[in-house]
Amino acid sequence: MDIATREVQAVGFTFSLILNRTVTKKEIAALRDAGCGQADFGTDTLPTDASVTVARLDFDDTESTTLAEAIESGLEAVKKVPDLSVPGLNVPAQPANLPSAEVDALVADADLVEAVAQE
Repeated sequence: MDIATREVQAVGFTFSLILNRTVTKKEIAALRDAGCGQADFGTDTLPTDASVTVARLDFDDTESTTLAEAIESGLEAVKKVPDLSVPGLNVPAQPANLPSAEVDALVADADLVEAVAQE
């Protein structure tokens, strides 16, 4: 395929939300309906106790305009399920060619994560 005609695939903002417990099939459906439709559900361990198995939602958000917006969307969806919270957030390195507004938003993300952890 010629480089000039090759379709460019959108790269989304990737991150994972580590939940405080495992989730049921009904809760997975509720999370998908609340905005986590594109998330991959898996398992992990609680950040503060590796012996506790919990749910992990892996996101590759190609719709949000900023990483902060993508994370906030995931956090808001989790709040809609009773007794579910987010004690952990993993954000791998994001693409280096971000617009300057996005770099500013990444700095704000640190404040967002700290605020959520204090809730």
